[in-house]
Amino acid sequence: MIKNLDIQALERMRTRFNRLYGPQEVEHLLERMVQLIGRYGIGLEGFSKADLWDETSSVLITYGDMVQNGEEAPLKVLKRFADQHLSGSINTIHILPFYPYTSDDGFSVVDYRVVDRRLGKWNDVAELGRGFRLMFDLVLNHCSRSSKWFVDYVNNIAPYRNYFIEEDPETDLSAVTRPRALPLLTPVHTQHGDTHVWTTFSDDQMDLNFANPDVLFEFLDILLFYVANGSTIIRLDAIAYLWKKPGTSCIHLKQTHEVVKLMRDLMDMVAPEVVLLTETNVPHEENISYFGNGDEAHMVYQFSLPPLLLYGLTNGNASYLTNWAASLNDLPPKCTYFNFTASHDGIGVRPLQGIIPNEELMKLADRVKSLGGHVSMKANSDGTESPYELNITYFDAMGDNPETVTDQHIARFLCSQTVAMSLRGVPAVYFHSLTATRNNYAGVEETGRARTINRLKWNEDELETLLADSGSTAAKVLKEYCNRLHIRSQCKAFHPDAGQQVINIGPEWFVVEREWKDERVVCISNFTDEYRELKVDDQLYRLNRTDTCTDLLTGRRYMGDGKVLPFEPYQTVWLKI
Repeated sequence: MIKNLDIQALERMRTRFNRLYGPQEVEHLLERMVQLIGRYGIGLEGFSKADLWDETSSVLITYGDMVQNGEEAPLKVLKRFADQHLSGSINTIHILPFYPYTSDDGFSVVDYRVVDRRLGKWNDVAELGRGFRLMFDLVLNHCSRSSKWFVDYVNNIAPYRNYFIEEDPETDLSAVTRPRALPLLTPVHTQHGDTHVWTTFSDDQMDLNFANPDVLFEFLDILLFYVANGSTIIRLDAIAYLWKKPGTSCIHLKQTHEVVKLMRDLMDMVAPEVVLLTETNVPHEENISYFGNGDEAHMVYQFSLPPLLLYGLTNGNASYLTNWAASLNDLPPKCTYFNFTASHDGIGVRPLQGIIPNEELMKLADRVKSLGGHVSMKANSDGTESPYELNITYFDAMGDNPETVTDQHIARFLCSQTVAMSLRGVPAVYFHSLTATRNNYAGVEETGRARTINRLKWNEDELETLLADSGSTAAKVLKEYCNRLHIRSQCKAFHPDAGQQVINIGPEWFVVEREWKDERVVCISNFTDEYRELKVDDQLYRLNRTDTCTDLLTGRRYMGDGKVLPFEPYQTVWLKI
């Protein structure tokens, strides 16, 4: 056995292997784990004892080819854009799946250990990592139908003939939670006969069989390979659906949680500064279950935040957001939220379940349609369909007219982003939020997929010309967005572990106080389209009892008792006291 192995971690792994595969497999699997660790080493080179995150932590979410010029590898172009525009504001870049793929814009992976040649090479990834921390996707629920794994399964070649999940189409699978209104099983002709294979998301995305420990170890190896290639955050894509068992919902099964905990044990042992982030677009209580007891994911997406912000700011009413934010429990040590408003997917609305009435959700969906967006549906167990996500750029979702952009539209959008920066957790910004990108109607028409509306690929010259025009919406938003991120990075009260208190002073306002030791910031946002004045009283007792406070965003100082704070429509202040 390798020297310096964490014996306690190995014992936890022993327990997890027993729960997943039974006592007869434990010793063999534990030995495989030791061999795997030996292959990559204990304490991977380049990792220190630095904190997992701090107030400077922020993430850009982007495809590897979001900016391109037709001549250079897109990853080189992305590096140039990031170096020029994002240094000092963003410290981590999440490159969405950059591996060869066949569908779903990267999430139907052909080969997990190769960079798609259309994007660049591993050297280009490494170069990007010289100026920024990196985040990779581990797409572990499914792989491409064109992958070598599936081709070998079809040809009955070991070990891949046991990598996928076959199911009799007569089996009662009505209890299975369906994220798509598509067939769950896909017919496949193989060398061992005609069969049906489990496909949760599409007939090109073949679900992998984690009941086979060979599949688990394949992905543990890939996980360490990504860490060795510079990833400091690993996003576990669609993790909730990982383990299948007919007769159950096949979502959030206890075995799925054990797999995530096993990965956490492995990271704690070999790369303790690497963060595991679970992607589970589900109601809040289900989502945060992936924190476990502080022994599972380090971070979870704050999926309720994007639709709550959208609802609150477009209705001039922060009540639902305030009540939800006030209900958030304290987190286990070394756990925090991934606070985002937009991503490559749509705005998930299932996380609103139990937070806002269904009729209000339907009004929100109708509003998105009126702004040129789409509403994607999911299949329910009773045969009905319900909204799953809203497909629209977050910038356009904050507008009032799909044809025009007003100063009020920009202010409302920036308010949404600033509230997300204010909350406990690590802020994450999608590329198209930085550039205030409009709906990509041409892309939707070309692909036939609603999600393409938010996946425009910029031409580098066109984007840089736009950003060079200080009067353009893109230039205004990028400048102010980066300025606010930079200001945030200088204030310890915005550390993801800093204290948070949500204060309810009425539906027109969203107020949160952040505190780190003796440093406090009160963040106040006007959620209405009207000029308002806020008289400081005992509801904001820290401000009322402070002689002087300064707005970090404008530098304006407020002095004396009974302070009256003026607010433009959708203005946020960060008052340091």
